[in-house]
Amino acid sequence: MTDAISLENFLATVRFNEDGLVPVIAQSHQTGEVLMLAWMSQVTLEQTLRSGQATYWSRSRQKVWRKGETSGNTQRLIEAYVDCDGDTILLKVDQTGPACHTGAPNCFFRKLA
Repeated sequence: MTDAISLENFLATVRFNEDGLVPVIAQSHQTGEVLMLAWMSQVTLEQTLRSGQATYWSRSRQKVWRKGETSGNTQRLIEAYVDCDGDTILLKVDQTGPACHTGAPNCFFRKLA
């Protein structure tokens, strides 16, 4: 079951934490592979939904971070979902190049032995 909601309702559904952020899972729309987890503020969420280019909030640098702005490894938004509690976002994206800053295809390449 999937409910399609308007942009305004989508934005109103999202519950940001006490730091004004929400966790975001980026997933390949082609393969279903989980690429990374990042954070968004209300501003970067709106930028992403309106522009179609994934834009995050860097907690370490304390600034807006457009995915691929320096590396060229961009994420084009295909679909956006908000979970049932409104506290997590799932982006299905078209990933260009590796998703991880290490050069790995995704950020989940270390597995418990």
